[in-house]
Amino acid sequence: MADAMTIMYEDRLKTPDKPADVVPFLEAYIAKKEEEIAEIEQMVSRYEQRRLKEERAYQAMSSLRKLLSGRKPAHHLAVEYIHYIKQPMERARLLRNEIERARALRDSVVPEAAKLSELESFRY
Repeated sequence: MADAMTIMYEDRLKTPDKPADVVPFLEAYIAKKEEEIAEIEQMVSRYEQRRLKEERAYQAMSSLRKLLSGRKPAHHLAVEYIHYIKQPMERARLLRNEIERARALRDSVVPEAAKLSELESFRY
């Protein structure tokens, strides 16, 4: 358990201490969040491909085989949709909002010291 916590801590970005470090920190923060979004979208894409493959395989079966093999109940498919698509895409939407906030802060004309204090409102 300690190893997992250490890995999580090392994965986090170090909050800048000096105003001069704010812009490079924001660039790294934005890049990390964009990478997380890409991973989420890739996971959703893999699930959708797997689902389509299962559906095609089921449709290709003979009537007797369909009768014997059965199909996932609709409520199972709904739970899978929520777990594999809806929740991850909601997370991606929140990450996009965070990226927009970070870009707005990075591109603002506010002094670096004020940007440093604004960083405390960001989730890490």
